[in-house]
Amino acid sequence: MIRVAIANQKGGVGKTTTAINIATAMAATGWKTLLIDLDPQGNASTGIGIGAGQRERSSYDLMVDQVALADCIQPTRIPGLDVIPATVDLSGAEVELVSVDNRTDRLRTALAGDSHHDICFIDCPPSLGLLTLNALCAADTLLVPLQCEFFALEGLSQLLQTVERVQQRFNPDLGIVGVALTMFDRRNRLTDQVADDVRSCLGQLVFETVIPRNVRLSEAPSHGLPALVYDHTCSGSRAYMALARELITRLPEKRKAA
Repeated sequence: MIRVAIANQKGGVGKTTTAINIATAMAATGWKTLLIDLDPQGNASTGIGIGAGQRERSSYDLMVDQVALADCIQPTRIPGLDVIPATVDLSGAEVELVSVDNRTDRLRTALAGDSHHDICFIDCPPSLGLLTLNALCAADTLLVPLQCEFFALEGLSQLLQTVERVQQRFNPDLGIVGVALTMFDRRNRLTDQVADDVRSCLGQLVFETVIPRNVRLSEAPSHGLPALVYDHTCSGSRAYMALARELITRLPEKRKAA
């Protein structure tokens, strides 16, 4: 199973929207997909249609109480897509894990041996705390959603420094599969300028596909649906399908055989 962390310590960059829709797109192309909600806000769980009352087991149980992975996984209404939801209990996990042994390896240990899925996406909280560190230690590679706005590069440099430290201390095999430009508005000259700056700094690390600002992407979570199910013809859905196709070509060598 390929494990992809979706992380950016800056909030409001389209991270959860990307996690929901890229996971849905991968499931739609035939990959058995697992989405792990590691954000205490639980927005990915809500956006995929798992209400608060349906979350009998969560990523908190998986990491803190070390409940078996199979017992925490829930199916979704999307064929081929399973989820481990998040609950508000996860907000206390950072404190509870501080004093335990192997606190950075809880998620990696829990995911070891999963033979039922081809790929796993981990939706991280908007911080560089212990939850995100667990995701980076467990992941094979990192996908970074980056909003096309002025402070984007400043936050990205901090994230890349964290990735470098994780590579040095915990997970030398961690790579970066790519940076996805989100909330792209072609009517805004600043958006084009930021996109050009990011591409000039990071080169081919930046995905060719850009995710536009799109009302349907914003509406979909209120219906408990990914945008690809809510309106598969909208520009946002088409962009995420294109991003999924591009992602497949960049995944590590153990990617699913075509």
